[in-house]
Amino acid sequence: MLRQRLVICSVVALVVSALVYALNVSTPTAVAQPDPGSRAGSSAQPGTALSSQDISLEQARAAVDAAVAKSREMNVKMNIAVVDAGGNLKGFARMDGAWLGSIDIAQKKAKTARYFDMPTGEVGKLSQPGKPLYMIEVSNQGLITFPGGVPIRTQGDVVIGAIGVSGSTVENDDAVARAGAGAVK
Repeated sequence: MLRQRLVICSVVALVVSALVYALNVSTPTAVAQPDPGSRAGSSAQPGTALSSQDISLEQARAAVDAAVAKSREMNVKMNIAVVDAGGNLKGFARMDGAWLGSIDIAQKKAKTARYFDMPTGEVGKLSQPGKPLYMIEVSNQGLITFPGGVPIRTQGDVVIGAIGVSGSTVENDDAVARAGAGAVK
């Protein structure tokens, strides 16, 4: 009976310790928030809905097609993912023979580029030890912080989505992603 109580107490202590650890890891540090009444950084009036632009299916297909064409030109087999303005998968292609393990990487590169509206290689520079985004790659169910993810912008410089490419060297991945992003008008 005593042994069972000790085991139960040990299990309870482990669960409590895990919860405390999880809360400490996931609790963000205090960040100054703008006064909700000031609407800092927003041109919308209180009670007015914000508008946004999103990549169309045709634009996503154009990005994928251009990326596939660039991949063939470079003789590499790629996984190509396009996400919309909300970071949701909008288009995808896995070229014949492309690595299965690169499917997830391509999608995460696209999401990372959209979440931060910058190429993933730039996020990587900022996420090195001692830099402001150190360890950011463990957030958002995993980010990719090396080249191959690029935001897709309108001619008016509005981000409407992003493309992520994986399957070769990061230099090749980046070149293919840029070709895909450049095809969107």
